[in-house]
Amino acid sequence: MKTVDGEGLLASLGEGVENIRGRLTPNAPMDRVTWFRAGGLAELMFQPHDVDDLVTFLALVPAEVPITVVGVGSNLLVRDGGIPGVVIRPSAKGFGDVELIGENRIRAGAVCPDKNVAAMALDHGIGGFAFFYGIPGSIGGAMRMNAGANGTETKDRLIEVHAVDRKGEKHVLRNSDMGYGYRHSEAPEGLIFTHGVFEGFAQDKADIRAEMDAVRQHRETVQPIREKTGGSTFKNPEGHSAWKLIDEAGGRGLMNGGAQMSPLHCNFMINTGQATAHDLEYLGEMVRSRVLDHSGVRLEWEIKRIGKFMPGLEINPFLGR
Repeated sequence: MKTVDGEGLLASLGEGVENIRGRLTPNAPMDRVTWFRAGGLAELMFQPHDVDDLVTFLALVPAEVPITVVGVGSNLLVRDGGIPGVVIRPSAKGFGDVELIGENRIRAGAVCPDKNVAAMALDHGIGGFAFFYGIPGSIGGAMRMNAGANGTETKDRLIEVHAVDRKGEKHVLRNSDMGYGYRHSEAPEGLIFTHGVFEGFAQDKADIRAEMDAVRQHRETVQPIREKTGGSTFKNPEGHSAWKLIDEAGGRGLMNGGAQMSPLHCNFMINTGQATAHDLEYLGEMVRSRVLDHSGVRLEWEIKRIGKFMPGLEINPFLGR
């Protein structure tokens, strides 16, 4: 169901769009972008060619038009009512690079897959990045949410983040500016990350490869990596493992429409075929409600949910409990 008017928004930007080198797509289907393969339309999607193209475009967008930034769509659920305003999805060509810039230092674009950074580090004998090999998604999301695995977090390797604000002005944030916590940063929401600089340490390639093999084996054994999923659904509460709380509350394999909590790893939500975003989010709130009843713990979403509900299909947190 079409609920947005991307053609009208595009026309309102005026003749300046003729100078844009990136791709503009009115009424863009977000189910082709997210790993869940569900969700409504983006009113207008822009894929900038490079940073300068992004700056040029931002100057055209009126202040009252909302802007949402989306990476590779790995940790994202777009609601069925779609996303109003502009969705900026940086292109792999302009924002997906990764390169060595000094001894043990790596520069990576915001949509560079995390695993590519791990591979670059291996090639140059740089330790400390094997954990990225097991994290689905891209560097921009990792910097925004302080992604981590196997005892290491993004903040442990990050030197600085380069970003552009709503007005098109460029910023450089040091690690100490990010306000990192568990799966969280205090970086302003309006900043669009363009790339980051990371630093590791010299390490034997055989040892790095062994760490990466262990990460890969663990993922293939305990995670539903071949399903339509968004990774870990909920954050681990302090002193608890989310999957254990879900399992104890009877959430393993729980279904709602085409959505299911994975029987393999019950903190992974999967689209078994034709699940809607409503199916998926409602299932998540079912699980939160069950865990709250069983253990008194309020699980927090790790999956980012954005966009509008379809009219009459709004979902209350914990199902209104």
